[in-house]
Amino acid sequence: MRSKKLFVLLGVVATSTISVFAQGAGQAPQTPPADDPIKVMVDQLDLDKYKATLKGLTQFGDRRQGTERNREAVNWIEAQLKSYGYTNAERIKYDPPVPSSPCGPSVPESIVVRPAPRAGGAGAARGGARGGGRGQSNVAQGGGRIVGNRARTGVNCDPMAQPDARIRALDSGPIIPGPVDEVYVTKVGTRYPNEMYIVAAHMDGHGYNEAVDDDGSGTALVMEIARVFADPRVQTERSIRFALWNGEETGLNGARAYVAQRQALQGIEEPKGSGKYPEPKWIAMIQHDMMMWDHGMPIPEIGPDGKQVMDANGRGMFVAPKEQRAEADVNVEFAITSKFADDAMKLAFKFKLAGEKYATDYPVNVGPHMTNTDSGAFQDIVPSISLRENERGAQTGAGWNPTWHTPLDVWSTFSDKDFRLGLNAAQTTLSAVAQLAGATIRK
Repeated sequence: MRSKKLFVLLGVVATSTISVFAQGAGQAPQTPPADDPIKVMVDQLDLDKYKATLKGLTQFGDRRQGTERNREAVNWIEAQLKSYGYTNAERIKYDPPVPSSPCGPSVPESIVVRPAPRAGGAGAARGGARGGGRGQSNVAQGGGRIVGNRARTGVNCDPMAQPDARIRALDSGPIIPGPVDEVYVTKVGTRYPNEMYIVAAHMDGHGYNEAVDDDGSGTALVMEIARVFADPRVQTERSIRFALWNGEETGLNGARAYVAQRQALQGIEEPKGSGKYPEPKWIAMIQHDMMMWDHGMPIPEIGPDGKQVMDANGRGMFVAPKEQRAEADVNVEFAITSKFADDAMKLAFKFKLAGEKYATDYPVNVGPHMTNTDSGAFQDIVPSISLRENERGAQTGAGWNPTWHTPLDVWSTFSDKDFRLGLNAAQTTLSAVAQLAGATIRK
């Protein structure tokens, strides 16, 4: 029965894809009118503001779960959200698990894939770090084949691999035992306050870096969207919750804690007759995880002799292209194996169409292999999707991003083309959620 269900669902995906492209065939790109309230909101997003929010996050280094810098980052995020006008900031507190691993108590063995490469000089910081040869398997986590060249991936556990002494000092603090916090705020719906969309990213990172892409890029995106929705002139029929998870890197700890503590409270009016719903019913969950690096498949590293460089085992070495590829796009993924795969797929295509109408620079593509991010904690409870720079399993998992959990995930690695990809993802999510939640602007 499961195979038959997946076959039917794949057919729906194909049919929906054909339908979406057929609708746009031969038509000029949609240009929303100047007085379109969604366009007015999208226009409030700005590259410099996005970069400023992301830069603010880098002051806390890699924001590793359990450290003092992580706690300070949570406080800073809450203060920023309050400065936008939110008066309902709340926190989830949880006790993180303490796994044992080569990287210390906050990095589980299961995600330490291979030793990370040592960062090089300026060339490496622009995306030229060495990677390994092809992996042993061509099947990505969560489904999907890994094809083409593969580069080395893994969590950097060596502080001395980070050449910047300032960042090494930022990331030198110990793991502090005890509970961990994460923060969220809510735009309360005017007509259906008892229903909400969850828009989220994880604010923690690791690898002795500044966690700029993973996942400062998603955190800044969610904060910037929250800023636009905070405008008192903006009203939504349904509620929207902006959540910044903690502990994603060590097993989706914060997202799982939120589900464990809040799922049973959905849709309950408290106090009765007040019209207030501390935990509105979840309509959908939208995650953002690594939003900026889309430089393409690793390419062979060529030595001075014009031949491919080989590693000690005689395998060809591959490096990431230094510049963002012309085909860069925003990827929206759903899990085809989830209980809500059909509804999640439809939601993903709504985001694609919103991006086509309102995003300024890059297209949006949909894929069925969402995996290894906080939306996994929700995918069998409510339709869930994840926005990101690459396909998580078949591309990120194959080493398409050399900054992933390495010392290269620092501000100087990225260009405005990279930052603009993150901004386009913000435009896509803001426009899609604004439509879904019934956003209007009071005059």
